[in-house]
Amino acid sequence: MYRSLLERVVKQQDRFRMTDNNTALKKAGLKVTLPRLKILEVLQEPVNHHVSAEDLYKRLIDMGEEIGLATVYRVLNQFDDAGIVTRHNFEGGKSVFELTQQHHHDHLICLDCGKVIEFSDDSIEARQREIATRHGIRLTNHSLYLYGHCADGDCRENEHAHEVGGK
Repeated sequence: MYRSLLERVVKQQDRFRMTDNNTALKKAGLKVTLPRLKILEVLQEPVNHHVSAEDLYKRLIDMGEEIGLATVYRVLNQFDDAGIVTRHNFEGGKSVFELTQQHHHDHLICLDCGKVIEFSDDSIEARQREIATRHGIRLTNHSLYLYGHCADGDCRENEHAHEVGGK
């Protein structure tokens, strides 16, 4: 009985998420299609916070979805144009995507393992506005990427090197 109740709750949550995703796509002026819904679903998984098109495609394959890599790229570009996702071009040139968030944040990126840490700092934001104003620029948008190496001994360098070597 407990399992049945839990399954019903999970199905209901999935239906709410699907409805929210349908609404989000329609608000963005996009037609609701299965590939768009599935890609949005994967982007909402916490582990896929900063994900490349290739990694998103692999996740879809793991889920048993038959969505081509070209479709993944096309949908991500449409999502970027519609403001659903934000594209980042971190060191190395590969684009990664994250769902667009309400609050601005910056990124720390480990050059060894690729770990991405998001942070916000009001003093940095204020300083950037001051600099822009001093130079006669009215800021409309900006991004800050800080690159370095994990210093806490918790670097996933070996794990990452293994993944890259295995491709």
